[in-house]
Amino acid sequence: MAEHGAHITTASVVDDQPSIFEVVAQDSLMTAVRPALQHVVKVLAESNPAHYGFFWRWFDEIFALLDLLLQQHFLSKTSASFSENFYGLKRIVMGDTHKPERLASAGLPKKQLWKSVMFLVLLPYLKVKLEKLVSSLREEDEYSIHPPSSRWKQFYRAFLAAYPFVNMAWEGWFFVQQLRYILGRAQHHSPLLRLAGVRLGRLTVQDIQALEHRGAEAPMMQQPARSVGEKIKSVLKKALGGAALSLSTGLSVGVFFLQFLEWWYSSENQETIKSLTALPTPPPPVHLDYNSDSPLLPKMKTVCPLCRKTRVNDTVLATSGYVFCYRCVFNYVRSHQACPITGYPTEVQHLIKLYSPEN
Repeated sequence: MAEHGAHITTASVVDDQPSIFEVVAQDSLMTAVRPALQHVVKVLAESNPAHYGFFWRWFDEIFALLDLLLQQHFLSKTSASFSENFYGLKRIVMGDTHKPERLASAGLPKKQLWKSVMFLVLLPYLKVKLEKLVSSLREEDEYSIHPPSSRWKQFYRAFLAAYPFVNMAWEGWFFVQQLRYILGRAQHHSPLLRLAGVRLGRLTVQDIQALEHRGAEAPMMQQPARSVGEKIKSVLKKALGGAALSLSTGLSVGVFFLQFLEWWYSSENQETIKSLTALPTPPPPVHLDYNSDSPLLPKMKTVCPLCRKTRVNDTVLATSGYVFCYRCVFNYVRSHQACPITGYPTEVQHLIKLYSPEN
C-alpha cells in the first residue's frame, strides 16, 4: 500500500508529470479567488451603492476581463496559467516529439495560447452565466411568473429537467479523466487540456533560469519606437503588461489571505462563527412617518411603491424592509439587483413572501 501511495504521489517522475495533488491544488486556487473577490465587492457595494454598485452588477464581466489579462500574460510569458505558474508547472505542447522541448520563457504558440485562454476564461464565464440562468428560471417556475399554458414555460421546464443530467455528465467526464490520470492511463488530468493540445509538466532548472534571465533583461532590451503606430503599440503593450503584472503580483501576495476568506465563509464554518458572534434579537423598528413629498413612497400603506396599486401577494425585501407586490419587486430586483427605494444591492433570494391571518 505504501509503495502504491508513493507511486500516486510521484506520478511518473521520468517525464516530469505532476502528481494529482499538484494539479488539483492549482485547479482549486482560481476557484478560491473568485468567491473571495466577490465577497469583497459585495461588502463595498453594500457600504456605498452609489459608488460601488456598478462593480457588483457587472462583477462577472469585470472578473472575466481581469482574468483574461492575467491568463494571457502568464501563458505568453511563462507557458502556464497563473495558478499553474504559482505551483511551478508549465504547459507543454503535444505532438512535438521530434522537436526540442520549448522553454517556458518562450510562451505558448498562438494556437495553443488562445485555446487555453478560451478554456480558462470564456468557458468558466459561460458556466457561471448558465448557472445564474438556471437559478432564475427555477425562481420563476416556483412562483409561476409565466402563464401555465405558455410555450416558454414548457421549454424552460424541459431545460430545467435536463440540466442536472447534463451537469452530472460534465462532472463525470472530469472525474473519469482524473481517475485515469491517477492510474497512469492518461497524460491529462482534465479533458480541457487535451482539447487545448497541451499537457502539464514541472518547470525544469533550465526553465527557471530562462525565466529569471528574461526578467533581468527586459528593462535593457527596450528600444525607441520609430513611427507613431509603433509608439502607440508599444505603450498599449506596456500598459497591458503592467496591468497583468500588477494583478498577478497582488494575487500572489494575497492568495493565502483569499484562501483564508474561503475557509472563513465556508458553510462548514458558519455554525462556529454564529455561535461566537451571536447577538440578541434586535427590537422592532420605530414607526416612521411617510414623507408626503417623496415620489417613491405612496401615502397609503397598502399600496405598492412600484405599481401604485393595492398590493397583491405581499412580499418584503429583506435588504431594506419595504413591502411590494411580488411580481413587481421580483422583476425589478432581477433587472437592477437593487432595492427600488433605498438602492441597496440585493438579490432575488432576499424576497420573503408575507402571509396575513386572513389568508
